[in-house]
Amino acid sequence: MSDPPPKAIVEAMLFAAAEPLSEAEIQARLGGLGEALPLLEELRRDYRDRGVRLERQGRRWALRTAPETAPFLVRADPGPRRLSKAAMETLAVIAWRQPATRAEIEAVRGVPVARGTLDVLLGAGWVRPKGRREAPGRPVTWVTTPGFLDAFGLSSLDDLPRLDELGTSGLFRFDGAD
Repeated sequence: MSDPPPKAIVEAMLFAAAEPLSEAEIQARLGGLGEALPLLEELRRDYRDRGVRLERQGRRWALRTAPETAPFLVRADPGPRRLSKAAMETLAVIAWRQPATRAEIEAVRGVPVARGTLDVLLGAGWVRPKGRREAPGRPVTWVTTPGFLDAFGLSSLDDLPRLDELGTSGLFRFDGAD
């Protein structure tokens, strides 16, 4: 197997770098395979009309988003959510017992579901109403969403540990009653 072209090596270094790289760092990694500055200038020309640009900051180089594409990269999701203990417990009950009604969630948790708890989970995109139970008052039932699976790195609900496994691990007190 032969060495990749020097330009490809420099491009990969810049792509993988968490911070801008100096010409000296790039040259040291390249060794005798090529001259860093001409390769960097060539890459800058290659990236000129793309969504990513190679920018020089003094003697340091970095791949950056092209300014005209930046508006399309604004995240709608503000990042990881921190849920209250009550919201996490509510989410856990829904995940393991779905579809679950508010009354069923309250029976498992032993306390009322606070106003807004389901709204927070709904807003996060982790639960959704499934329908209404054929019972007095026709209560709304709640289920988890694909967003829940994605947020917790699950491919399906089958990836959740079984409740009896949680009980034996000491992470969750479970008496086995439904």
